[in-house]
Amino acid sequence: MPSYDVIILGAGGAGLMCAAIAGQRGRRVLVIDHSEEPGRKIVISGGGRCNFTNLHTAPDRYLSANRHFMKSALGRYTPQDFIALVDRHGIAWHEKTLGQLFCDGSARQIVTMLTDECAAGGVDFALGQPVGDVRHGDGRFTVTVGAAEVRAPRLVIATGGPSIPKLGASDFAYRLARQFGMKVVEPRPALVPLTLGGDDVLFRELSGVSAPVVATCNKAMFAENALFTHRGLSGPAILQVSSYWRNGDPVEIDFLPGPERDVLLSAKRERPRATGRQALGAKLPARLADVLADRLGIAGELGATTDRLLARADETLRRWRFVPNGSEGFAKAEVTVGGVSTADLSSQTLESRTVPGLHVIGEAVDVTGWLGGYNFQWAWASGWAAGMAL
Repeated sequence: MPSYDVIILGAGGAGLMCAAIAGQRGRRVLVIDHSEEPGRKIVISGGGRCNFTNLHTAPDRYLSANRHFMKSALGRYTPQDFIALVDRHGIAWHEKTLGQLFCDGSARQIVTMLTDECAAGGVDFALGQPVGDVRHGDGRFTVTVGAAEVRAPRLVIATGGPSIPKLGASDFAYRLARQFGMKVVEPRPALVPLTLGGDDVLFRELSGVSAPVVATCNKAMFAENALFTHRGLSGPAILQVSSYWRNGDPVEIDFLPGPERDVLLSAKRERPRATGRQALGAKLPARLADVLADRLGIAGELGATTDRLLARADETLRRWRFVPNGSEGFAKAEVTVGGVSTADLSSQTLESRTVPGLHVIGEAVDVTGWLGGYNFQWAWASGWAAGMAL
C-alpha cells in the first residue's frame, strides 16, 4: 500500500498551491482528482484569461459566518506574493478594472505554473481517479482510489463546492466533512444570475441590454454594469449582490448613478420639447430608456409632464425594486456561499479542531469572495497556509 506524508483531494487552485508548497518543503505529496486534467475551473475563468487575483484584497471583500476567519491566511499570503510567482514564471498580465489582474495570454499559463511548482516539489498525481472510501484510524487516513488504497497521516480536502457541476463539481467536500463530524454552513449559489417573474417579466424584452447601475441587496452595494437576460438579471453588479441575496429579498437598482439629482426636471427646464424617452436616452441605452419611460408614464414631452410626476419618476429610477423569483442555481454560479464551518477549523493552518491531520481549504470552506479575483486569492492563500503547516 503506497504511503505518503500528505494526500490532497482536488487538483484545483487551492489543492495545487497546497501541494506545491508542501512538496517543496520536503513532504511526499499525492494529489487525487476525478478529472483527467488539473485546474479545470482555472482554465475557463476570466473568459479564458484567469482573473487570478485582486489588488484590493481585504477581509471585508469576503462573506463568511466568521468575518475574521480569513484574515490570517490573506494577511500571510498576499496578492503581491502571487504576482511575484507569476512574474517568476514569465507570465505577462494586466490590470483590467477595479484591481482585477488577468493573464495577457491564456489561463492555462496559471495551471502550467502551478503544476511546474508541484513538479519542483516532486508531487505525485492520480488524475481521472474518483475517490471511493476515506477512512481514519491509528493516526492515518486511508483513501481508496480505483482498486488501490493509499495512506497518509495528513489529508487535505480541496474539492471545492457544487458550483459549475458540468466540470464535475459536487458536494463531496461537505459529505466528507460531515463524515468526520464537522458542521457545514448551508451552501447556496453565489455570483449567479437572478431570474425574474411576475410584473418584471417585461424586462426580458431587453435581453442583451447592459447599463452602468448601482445594485443594492441587504445593505451590500455595488456600482458596476447590470445586464438584462432572457431569464432576468445578470452582469457584474447583479452577480455581486447575488451573493447576499436570499429568496424573497428585493434587489434595488439605481439607474441614474452619480451625484446629479433631479435629472428629469433639469432636462425639462433645458429642453421642454424633448420627450421623457429622449431625456432618459441621454443617460441609458435607448431600448432601456424606452421601456422605463413607458413604465413610468413619462414617454411624452417633458414640458407637458408635471414636475411632480417627473420628480417621482426620478426617485423611482434611483430605487427601482426587483424581487427575483430565484437564481440560475449552481449550474451558472461561479462560486458557493457557505461550506465547511470555520468554527471547526484553525484560521492559521485550516486544520480541523477535532480531527488531527485533516485540513479543508479553498471554496470548500465557508469563505466566499466578491467577483473579481478574490476567490482565487483565497484559494492561493488558504492553500499556502495549509501547505506551510503540513
